[in-house]
Amino acid sequence: MSSSLLTHTTIAAEASTLPMPPVGYGVVSIAILVFLLLVTMAFRSYGTRIRDK
Repeated sequence: MSSSLLTHTTIAAEASTLPMPPVGYGVVSIAILVFLLLVTMAFRSYGTRIRDK
């Protein structure tokens, strides 16, 4: 029983290798969210300028 569990654990560990460390995914996601925030604010400002004319 323990050997089959050990085999299953090692197979699962080998199958789930990530291309970069988990911290990298966090940094990339925060950068994308900040970029989307900046784009949203830019278009919000553009909409205000168009409406005021």
